[in-house]
Amino acid sequence: MEINSTPKMSPFASLKVVEFRNLMLGRFLFIMGLRMMGTLVGWWIYELTNEPFAIGLIGLAEVIPAVSLALYAGHVIDISEKRKLLLRGVSLYWICAIILLGLSIYNDKADHANAFAANSTLIIAICIYFIVFCTGIIRSFTGPSFGTIVGGIIPKDLLQNATTWSQGIWLTASILGHAIVGFIIAGSGHTGALITVVSLVTIGYFFIAKITAKPPHADLVVNQNTLESVKEGLRYVYNTKELLGALSLDLFAVLFGGAVAMIPVYAVDILKVGPIGFGWLNAASDMGAILIIFIITIPC
Repeated sequence: MEINSTPKMSPFASLKVVEFRNLMLGRFLFIMGLRMMGTLVGWWIYELTNEPFAIGLIGLAEVIPAVSLALYAGHVIDISEKRKLLLRGVSLYWICAIILLGLSIYNDKADHANAFAANSTLIIAICIYFIVFCTGIIRSFTGPSFGTIVGGIIPKDLLQNATTWSQGIWLTASILGHAIVGFIIAGSGHTGALITVVSLVTIGYFFIAKITAKPPHADLVVNQNTLESVKEGLRYVYNTKELLGALSLDLFAVLFGGAVAMIPVYAVDILKVGPIGFGWLNAASDMGAILIIFIITIPC
C-alpha cells in the first residue's frame, strides 16, 4: 500500500534565506529600540507633568497622523521601491531619537540649574509631543513596509513560516524593549536609555541595508491616480469579508487596549515600583500575547 506523505518543513526554513535573516535581525533591533523609546517617552512625560491627561496626549499626538495618512501610505508603499522607503523611514526614526537625546541632555543641565527648570519643563514637553507626532507620520509608512518587503524576499511556500518568525521576532523585541528600558532608566537615566535606542536603530539600519532593491510589482499601475488607488484598496477590503472581519477585530482591540498608556501612573503613584517595575508592566501584555500564541499553535 502506497502512503503519500508531505515532507515536513523545517521550522527554520525561512531563516535559511539570507535576506530574510538580515531583515529579521534589523527588524528585531529596530523594534526593540522603538519600544524602548515609546516606553521612555511615557515615563518622561509623566515625570515632567505628573498629569495622567498628559500621557493620553502622547497617544493622540501619534495616532492622528498615523490614521490620517494610512490609506495614502498604502498607495505610496505599493508604487515605491520597498527597501529605499523602509531605510528612509528607519533613518527618520533615528533622527527623532537623536533629537530626543539632545532634549534629555538639555533637561539634565536644566535640572542642575533650578532657575531654568520650570521654563524648560514646558519646552521639553512640547518638543516631545512634536517628535511623537513626527513618529506617527513615519510609522504610517514604515510599519506596513516591513510586511510588504517580506513577500518580495520569501518564496510563496515559505511565507507562512516567515510570517510566524516575523511576528515572534516582533513580540520578542517588544518585550525586551519594554522591560530593559526600565533597568536602563534606573541606572543611566533618560540619556543612557536614548543612547541605547540610537545605537540599536543604527545597527538595525545596517542589517536592513544589506537587502537588495525591491521594486513595485510588475502588475501594478505605478502612475495610477492616488484617489483611485485608495478606492480600489477599500473596495477590496470591503469585498473580502475575512479581511474586513480581521481588521475590524484588530481595530476594536487597539481602540479599547489603550489603557496600557496609564502604566506610568500605576508604576509611580499606585504600585510605587519605579522605572524597573514600569518596564515589566509594559512588557506584561506582550508576554501574554506570546503565551497565547504558544497555546493556540502547539497541538494538545
